[in-house]
Amino acid sequence: MRAESIVFALAGVLFGLITGWVLGSQQAGPVSRSAAPPVAAAPAQTSAPQATAAPAVLDQSKVQSLRAVAEQNPKDAEPRVQLGNLFFDAERYSDAITWYEAALTLTPRDANVSTDLGVAYYYTSQPDRAIQQFQHSLSLDPRHTKTLLNLGIVKAFGKQDLDGAAEAWKQVIALAPDTPEGQAARRALQGLQKAHPGGGTSGNG
Repeated sequence: MRAESIVFALAGVLFGLITGWVLGSQQAGPVSRSAAPPVAAAPAQTSAPQATAAPAVLDQSKVQSLRAVAEQNPKDAEPRVQLGNLFFDAERYSDAITWYEAALTLTPRDANVSTDLGVAYYYTSQPDRAIQQFQHSLSLDPRHTKTLLNLGIVKAFGKQDLDGAAEAWKQVIALAPDTPEGQAARRALQGLQKAHPGGGTSGNG
């Protein structure tokens, strides 16, 4: 995971999405590793929405090169992570999952890769599995704010668990209030409270 990989490109995007979101009518997606903002609102369901921006063009020559490196180095997680990243950026999430899972087999305590895997699970319509993967990331690093930010997004829009989302975002704010993640979490809470006043999400820490 690149340092900026899961941070919002625009901290206000989630605020705008949640402000206009009516429970049961729209949903948004988690922050991707490529720093893209959440996807556009779509009809609510547990399946993941489609991204609105054009995906990155998959560099097949780079894929082939990394595959060769991976085959030559069966105990090296890095080429597998890079392959996962390439497929993720190209929105080929099932392929990304394959490589992230392979990388985690070799480096099971890598919270960054674990979280990228969780986001990929969400984009393949597996919100429960995404949450489970985020919980694994947090078991490795309870202060992993990028994981907590995404956990809130998936709980809010994948599970319609507003209280759970608010709890995750409050943790982000408490841990890192001045970071891009903290700013995004604060805006998310503000939007949630505006869209659902009195819904058990009052207070933003």
